[in-house]
Amino acid sequence: MAAPARPATPRPHKPWVPRHVRVTRAAQEHAHADEIVRRCEALGCDDIELLKVDRITGVKGETERETYARAKATLAVVVSPDSARKLDPIPPSADWRVDLARGCPAHCQYCYLAGSLTGPPITRVYADLDRILANLDGYVGQGHITSTSQARAHEGTTFEASCYTDPLGIEPATGSLAAAISHVGTHAWPGPVQLRATTKFAGVEPLLDLPHGGRTRLRFSLSPWPRYEGGTDPVAARVAALGRMASTGWPVGVTLAPIIPDGGWEVAYSSLLADVAAAVPADADLTIECITHRFTPGSRETLETWYPASRLEMDPEQRKEKRGKFGAVKHVYPNEVMDHLRSTITDQIDEHLPNARVLYWT
Repeated sequence: MAAPARPATPRPHKPWVPRHVRVTRAAQEHAHADEIVRRCEALGCDDIELLKVDRITGVKGETERETYARAKATLAVVVSPDSARKLDPIPPSADWRVDLARGCPAHCQYCYLAGSLTGPPITRVYADLDRILANLDGYVGQGHITSTSQARAHEGTTFEASCYTDPLGIEPATGSLAAAISHVGTHAWPGPVQLRATTKFAGVEPLLDLPHGGRTRLRFSLSPWPRYEGGTDPVAARVAALGRMASTGWPVGVTLAPIIPDGGWEVAYSSLLADVAAAVPADADLTIECITHRFTPGSRETLETWYPASRLEMDPEQRKEKRGKFGAVKHVYPNEVMDHLRSTITDQIDEHLPNARVLYWT
């Protein structure tokens, strides 16, 4: 099978507009909720409800498919739970996971959130953003993932903001990512820090002039298989956005994810990396993270419900079981497939992007 063709010119970015916005009673006490409502009104959303309670209802449809569709079109403005402010390490990406929201408007057939979030896939954005950001000071200098890595300690204490959402994908409706970048870039920290976020979207223009202070690294998740990534911006648009940010002095990154050995993959990944090399200045501060496709029994079950027509391979018989720290099972590629993927793509990175830093392979 030949490598997939990509458009020569990316189409203009069209922001995600939620069809339904629900603001809980508790969220209404925070100024950031007003900003979110203002943004959603400006985007043209005309179904905005200020709730008298703290429960989100009215999402469930007559079928699972209807529930999924309505949930994906809903933005809930809520207050973060206490657990969201007790930060957890997030290896191998960062010292700490900081959540600005939970949920994503995209329709990726391999979605990692499918096995992590419970209930309908509503996007929940946190109105108490000031409290979330103020909480970070106490974690500076306490990390044990990147902070203790000889190769990455210079990044300072790292905070990953995209574990449970795509913060750029929802940014037009929320403004949360810009607020976080400005806070991290201008705050008087007790030590060096870096905010990290990854995205499958391309609407970077509102971010370019923010006072990031070199303390935020935005990474672009890239894949040569757009058929698995519904509701995202085209890969060509993401590559162009990556180049735009790098050209204006931002620390940037490429997240090759999920790496999938579909037919023609060797040519497909080499072509993708060549496109990145053409878009990014040779002296850019560029990192690369490589994440192969994997799934859990729970995520597989959910994804097959969400995307019954998907042709993405998720056959446990073709995979190897990998058990996590607490015994959780993931299905990953067998050793011989993984070794071939790693050696080939590593060589391609060396060829096309010799100055980039590869942070990890998983």
